[in-house]
Amino acid sequence: MSAEGDSVDATSTDDGSVDGLGTWRTWTRATVPADRAAAEAGVRAAYRAAGLPEPERIVWAGSPRAAVSLIRELPDRGACVRDAIRDAPWAAERARLHAELGAGGWSEHWAATGGRLWESTQALVDRIRTGVLEELAGGTTGEEATAVRLLLLEAVLGQHDAPWLAAFAPAGGPFEALTEVCRSAGWWWPYARVAVVSERPVALHQDEAGRLDNGEGPALAYPDGFALHAWRGMPVPADFLTELATLTPVRIHKEENAELRRVMLEYYGYDRYLKDSDAKPLHRDETGTLWRIDLVGDEPLVMVEVLNSTPEPDGTHRTYWLRVPPRTRTAKEGVAWTFGVEAEVYAPSQQT
Repeated sequence: MSAEGDSVDATSTDDGSVDGLGTWRTWTRATVPADRAAAEAGVRAAYRAAGLPEPERIVWAGSPRAAVSLIRELPDRGACVRDAIRDAPWAAERARLHAELGAGGWSEHWAATGGRLWESTQALVDRIRTGVLEELAGGTTGEEATAVRLLLLEAVLGQHDAPWLAAFAPAGGPFEALTEVCRSAGWWWPYARVAVVSERPVALHQDEAGRLDNGEGPALAYPDGFALHAWRGMPVPADFLTELATLTPVRIHKEENAELRRVMLEYYGYDRYLKDSDAKPLHRDETGTLWRIDLVGDEPLVMVEVLNSTPEPDGTHRTYWLRVPPRTRTAKEGVAWTFGVEAEVYAPSQQT
């Protein structure tokens, strides 16, 4: 992986996939403008499917943050009808499938459909909710935070409902309206008189594990400026990223936030940090050299420097750096730990 991270830029509209989930995956990660006409048609159809009158109006917002702010200024919106539109039908469909397929059959069905999208999508949903809470309420506690959190929980997730819809929604089925909004827009809030719909992001960067990841700017950005910054899944301040390209061992050592310091170390490189800092070798033997440096408020950084016995084509020998537990006392003990054995039984000649 490069210093910036191997991000997946989710701007593709190709829905081909060998696992049959390509379309759902594309909708989940779409960063193109919402198809507002299709989304509004889907919203109205979802009300009708639930036996409800269509909303008197549909209002658009540039992001989930803007949507929550807007909703708080709409005292005449009426009661939330998410349960009738989404939750109750989904609970009934899950119960039907569970009864039809049995517990094992349902598990297999979920694993083959929505389960493949669930983990990374839910992590993204949780991160968006946290970001909105931080910006609108300054944290996760207090009356203001409670009010914002409750509004976030009233949202139908649009494109991020894809995992469940992939399991529930055959073409033309009872969830066709919700599927249309999933295909066309971001999160949306259904109330008796008004529906509020959010635009989709304009940028989404994730690593191979599906975590938000971008060392050069927002990992997730909406058209109205709401954005989340992250490095390999770790939330970071926006101005933090501008520092990464000019990091020094002194700056890393002075960072008091242990989590941010770990991000700095990953970006800078643990081996490079040891070389460029005042790290001292603790032990040398036939397997390599054990290095250690203490970090304020965090566990020590301990690594084994190993010289590969097999030469490269040009005759040189490559050096590897292996991070090992802080308790490690000898180089052999550290290398043995990476192979899952005790130092007493580790034999370098048996390496593969």
